[in-house]
Amino acid sequence: MKMIGLLLEDYFDEREVIYPYYRVQEAGFGVVVIGPKVTSYHGKTPYSMEATIAASDVKSEDLAGLIVPGGFAPDRIRRVKAMTDLIREIDGQKKPLGAICHAGWALISAGVVKGRTLTGFSSIKEDLVNAGANYVDQKVVTDGNLVTAQHADDLPAFTRAFVDLF
Repeated sequence: MKMIGLLLEDYFDEREVIYPYYRVQEAGFGVVVIGPKVTSYHGKTPYSMEATIAASDVKSEDLAGLIVPGGFAPDRIRRVKAMTDLIREIDGQKKPLGAICHAGWALISAGVVKGRTLTGFSSIKEDLVNAGANYVDQKVVTDGNLVTAQHADDLPAFTRAFVDLF
């Protein structure tokens, strides 16, 4: 079974973790939840979820793709070298890479946005542009192996586009 990685850190947007988590399983993939370490992480509400593997223990070759959810978690994800390395490696291997809402911050820190066309939450538009991305105001954008979405309302179209890359 092909495995999709789902990055997790504190203050994640619950919708942007739960919806893709189940939708990619419905599409026939397994999901591995990846955190800086194996522990429970809390969303923006009291909801929590367990990371089953530390990012430093994940081999990009073992994943078919990777999803970076939004919320405030991307600001924490971008500070963990093993997580940004994983994003960079997945992108370098041209495997499907998904980023929702504020997840563009993690993509910037991983160095994968320059010259790419993508979207994200409006408040990170300047960050993306300053990092060399071509920001477009669309709900979902696919550029090669990269699928980005503006916010949780776009999850149905986002997960369809992500799964379609396979």
